[in-house]
Amino acid sequence: MNKRYSILPFCLFALLPLHAQTRQWTLSQCIDHAISHNISIKQKANQCKQREYQLSTARNSRLPDLSASASESFSFGRGLTLDNTYTNRSTNSTSLSLGTTVPLFTGFQIPNQIKLSQLNLEAATQDLEKARNDIRMKVAQAYVQILYDMEMADVAHRQVAIDSQQVARLEAFVENGKASAAELSRQRSTLAAAHLTATQADNSYQLSLLALTQLLELPSPDDFAVVRVNVSGNDNDNGNDNGNGFLRSSLPSPEIIYAEALTFKPEVQAEQLRLSAAERNIDIAKAAGLPTLNLSAGLQTNYYKTVGVMADNFTTQLKNNFAQYVGLNLNVPIFTRFRVRNSIRSARVDLENQHLQLENVKKTLYKEIQQVYYNAVAADSKYHSSEAAARSGYDAFLLTQAKYENGKATITEFNEAKANYLKAESDHVKARYEYLYQTALMDFYRGRELNF
Repeated sequence: MNKRYSILPFCLFALLPLHAQTRQWTLSQCIDHAISHNISIKQKANQCKQREYQLSTARNSRLPDLSASASESFSFGRGLTLDNTYTNRSTNSTSLSLGTTVPLFTGFQIPNQIKLSQLNLEAATQDLEKARNDIRMKVAQAYVQILYDMEMADVAHRQVAIDSQQVARLEAFVENGKASAAELSRQRSTLAAAHLTATQADNSYQLSLLALTQLLELPSPDDFAVVRVNVSGNDNDNGNDNGNGFLRSSLPSPEIIYAEALTFKPEVQAEQLRLSAAERNIDIAKAAGLPTLNLSAGLQTNYYKTVGVMADNFTTQLKNNFAQYVGLNLNVPIFTRFRVRNSIRSARVDLENQHLQLENVKKTLYKEIQQVYYNAVAADSKYHSSEAAARSGYDAFLLTQAKYENGKATITEFNEAKANYLKAESDHVKARYEYLYQTALMDFYRGRELNF
């Protein structure tokens, strides 16, 4: 709005002192704080850690395993003796073993599982970035709401200042006999209504502060304020704002923004990665029908004792019974009760569903971009029309004020002109911040930093 009418000279003292808080936060500071303290984002980060551990497990499945075992058994009654005869005597035995198994061929399950875990990790990372983007947009929206409520509170307090001035003026006129007590009473009623409007505006401002501090996970909105963004600029002859580049002569089409967004938006990237993961799941299901080959090797020994029969001591038996073994284990699945076939079919259905999910995410993204684009176009048009209305309302107010001070207009006409001007100014403020948010959101969908 033009500076020559955006702030009335006689209302400068009415600017709200509550905006000058001890600390003022920029939008970037709010976003950074919200991202680092938001619980949902922390949960997404933990999911990424879990995917990292799953990837590590898949990679390490190629390594040999190593296990040791020890067993002790007791037998009572008829049993086999060392001379291969049976007698009714108690026996006890101890067995010790150490073995390893190396997967040589698993039907390509291990490499496919590793790739699947990598894709799941990348998808979880994109989900984390999507959660961050969501909180960025919520914080930006709450931030703009504070700016809007701040401006509306200023407008309401300027109205209080105007009405207060007129009440003081009428009180002087009543004392001099130039105005009636009824006129003064009506103006005091108008002043009371203005005070109520200002109180409501202050309350809205405080509630918007509370909403943002809750997003930031701050304990209280006390001593919290935002940096006031200058989006008014100076108007040129054709009514376009060129003071700080707030208004733009043209906006990129939804198709252009959508084409750009497809290359980097995390929700799209995550679903594309899950599509690749679904393809890997088919390969893993097929691998269950292929042969597997494992190498096994180990060490073993045992101790055997029959009650009442002489035998070598524990150490000697362990030494004498010490043995080593190595072997290959080939497993060829011939008939698996159609389990492998059904697993493959189920994996293919999952792949088809993932195709649909990806398509749905793309369509949702395009609809969001369309909505933002047309909201920005509407806000642009509304901004210019409301700017002209505010200028006209201000000029009409000044003219009516001059007439009223010269006794050529009634107090009712003055209040009507004032109300029309303040409403036009309020509409202009709202349109300005709507356009600010929508154009910033368009830049965000194009991969740019969300900032004002």
